[in-house]
Amino acid sequence: MSAPTPAGGTGLRGRVGGYAGLLLVVLLVAIPLYWILISSLKERPDIYTVPVSWFPDPVTGANYSTVGTGVAFTDYLRNSVVITATLTVVQVALGVLSAFALAFLRFPGRTAVLLFVIGSLMVPNQITVISNYALVAQLGWRNTFAGIIVPLAGVAFGTFLMRNHFLSLPREIIEAAEMDAAGPLRMLWRVVLPMSWPTLIAFTLITIVNEWNQYLWPLLIADDASVAPLPVGLAQLQDTQGLTNWGPVLAGTVLTMLPILVIFLALQRHMIKGLTAGAVKG
Repeated sequence: MSAPTPAGGTGLRGRVGGYAGLLLVVLLVAIPLYWILISSLKERPDIYTVPVSWFPDPVTGANYSTVGTGVAFTDYLRNSVVITATLTVVQVALGVLSAFALAFLRFPGRTAVLLFVIGSLMVPNQITVISNYALVAQLGWRNTFAGIIVPLAGVAFGTFLMRNHFLSLPREIIEAAEMDAAGPLRMLWRVVLPMSWPTLIAFTLITIVNEWNQYLWPLLIADDASVAPLPVGLAQLQDTQGLTNWGPVLAGTVLTMLPILVIFLALQRHMIKGLTAGAVKG
């Protein structure tokens, strides 16, 4: 009869396995990003060497200067900022208001609205592309910011996320606000939102990342650099340079992901806290 395994050994193996899995995930994410970064700093022949060179020698910034001459990079950047900022404001405002209504207000058909919101989360965006395109074309919104922004302004995920968080708030505080005759908007602004900043920041960050990376819909609606965002501009750069010269394409990729990476690193702590808020109640 074998002796029982000490509990400490099991815990140690679990920690080692967890760290090994975490290290594997970090490597799978970090290595491609590192290769993109160092390749954007290489001279053209060095990008295609076999085996791969993991350090640029010599370091050059010529690929970054080529980005601006290959496409109207500043125009694409401006368009991405406009589209992302507008969609973020609209989606966060609508998501918070609709979530508050579904969490705290009583009105006929509330359950049906909630089921519709949950159901819309299960429908891939690609399914609605044809109908949305036909509607936008009929309205004359092709190659306009309105044509890109309006069909993307849905807030099903944000509504679902914020509603679940609102329901996890202490009921005693909500009832106290109701007893003080606080109206819905006052209760939202003075009571609910101050307790919801981590989740609201997480919702905002997720929205920023999603809208910054929008590609398919803007590609269909935009005809030129007047309204197209950065992912479309990056595809145009790849068409003009990528077949023979990947350096500018990789430099454009770095410039495209850099703003969103800075925002994510600045807010990631709030995002993690917001996504886990309400997971444990009691």
